[in-house]
Amino acid sequence: MKKYCFFIIFLFGTQLYGKAQTTESARIDSLEKTVLLLDKEIYDINLNLYNSQRQLKRGIFVATLGYTVTIIGGQLLGTRPELGEALLYTGGAIGIAGTVVLVKGFNKISLGPPKPPRFEQ
Repeated sequence: MKKYCFFIIFLFGTQLYGKAQTTESARIDSLEKTVLLLDKEIYDINLNLYNSQRQLKRGIFVATLGYTVTIIGGQLLGTRPELGEALLYTGGAIGIAGTVVLVKGFNKISLGPPKPPRFEQ
């Protein structure tokens, strides 16, 4: 009789130990999934910032070029009015195009409000 009681207690104890390992394994799997998800989100953010940086630099260059041409056109209005007027309009158009590229670059950076974190219980 003692052998049967000891055997039943032994089986019950090993079952509890097995469930504890399963729970721990599930926690580790959940943690790995969370880390991989965070890693993917960080990669997406870095890629987005890299693409935005390139577009912002391009927009700054185009806008600066356009407004430089506009300033040169304004300087030439007194001595060569036809050329100065043409440069004013051309530089203004180039500057506006550069500003549009800048705005698109800033829109890439602002993805909207962040999503609230999900806490699993």
